[in-house]
Amino acid sequence: MEEIEIPTEHLTETIQEKVEEEMKKEEKNETSWSMYVAISTAFMAVFAAISGLMAGHHSNEALIEQIKASDQWAYYQAKGIKGEIKALEVSLSKAVPADVDKYKKEQEEIKKLAEEAQAASKHELGEHIILSRAVTLFQISIAISAIAILTKRKQLWWLSMIIASGGLVFFLWGLEIFYFF
Repeated sequence: MEEIEIPTEHLTETIQEKVEEEMKKEEKNETSWSMYVAISTAFMAVFAAISGLMAGHHSNEALIEQIKASDQWAYYQAKGIKGEIKALEVSLSKAVPADVDKYKKEQEEIKKLAEEAQAASKHELGEHIILSRAVTLFQISIAISAIAILTKRKQLWWLSMIIASGGLVFFLWGLEIFYFF
């Protein structure tokens, strides 16, 4: 009986070539995915930095406006005290109360300026809070991207992209491009 010889050398080489091709494809896919993660994380970092800078600016502006409001309220009180002193002088000397009315009118103008400064401070503080939320979401998304690349889990990267999208919404809201509320 003759032995049937099966040429396995050719078959083994073909299988080895297919395995190497698949490994190269996986490496290429892994490299391109890593590049996407790196680029998206870099964009997240840029938006986080810009948001942080803008949040700090709005915080400073809120503080300046609050100081202006405090100054105006102090000036308002000073005018009120001067008006009361003038009213006492008028009541004691039976003089014409022209100066008293002048102080009351000045006080109303000062009150208006103080209230405007308070409103501006409140607005700036609101912008600061919105942009701070953007910074926080961008920082979280950067951390999750780092975990995704270390663990090679694409689901985590997608989660980081969703969180970064939320950060982008707050960023645009802070730029006053659009308002939800």
